[in-house]
Amino acid sequence: MKTTDRDGRKVRPYQRAMVALVYLREHTLGEDRCRVRDQRVHRPRHAHTSAVTDLLAQRAPGLLKALREADPDFVLMDGTLAECHRVGDSRADYSHKHRRHGVNVQVVTDPDGRLLWLSPALPGRAHDLTVAGTHRIIRICERQGVPIPADLAYQGGGPWLTTGIKRRPLQELTPNEKTVNRALVAARAPVERGVARLKSWRIFRSSRCSPNRMTSIAKAILTLERQA
Repeated sequence: MKTTDRDGRKVRPYQRAMVALVYLREHTLGEDRCRVRDQRVHRPRHAHTSAVTDLLAQRAPGLLKALREADPDFVLMDGTLAECHRVGDSRADYSHKHRRHGVNVQVVTDPDGRLLWLSPALPGRAHDLTVAGTHRIIRICERQGVPIPADLAYQGGGPWLTTGIKRRPLQELTPNEKTVNRALVAARAPVERGVARLKSWRIFRSSRCSPNRMTSIAKAILTLERQA
């Protein structure tokens, strides 16, 4: 099925797909024309990229399916802020931790840092533990028997999480406690690679689209990463 761009020219499905991929990876459509594999494609309307993104998003697995397919010994989880220039509720979308407007997305990887699942986006103001609870990440992992080493942001999330030891007021950590924390940091290091891989998609660094679109975009990128 062919569609037309704003100039009335035919845009073939494969051209729409390639332009959408450029949009997600580079978060730009370049000049009025962009060259993709020697094919000149006029700048499409938002509906062109949105249609491809939504189609990819529909193919993204849920967390339970991702865990069953990968069958990891444990998973790593961390939250990241996808910065958005356009905001809905400026107070809810503002992250005081990052001092930016955006949305909070939870990144779940296997022990080697490969992306397994990305959560739907919530306003940037939301705390990591709140987002994890909203999407039942901890409960699903517990049901599947998959432990979660986590950082201090997830303290209080229950016995299935293993978090570092927080320094108490006016007290220093003991040598044993410091050793435990270092071991946990080392075990969690691969999740940072997963976050970095996600941020290699420039639309996740500084998006100019509505925060309401970020859930669909996250699912679309997850689908593409799982096919890589």
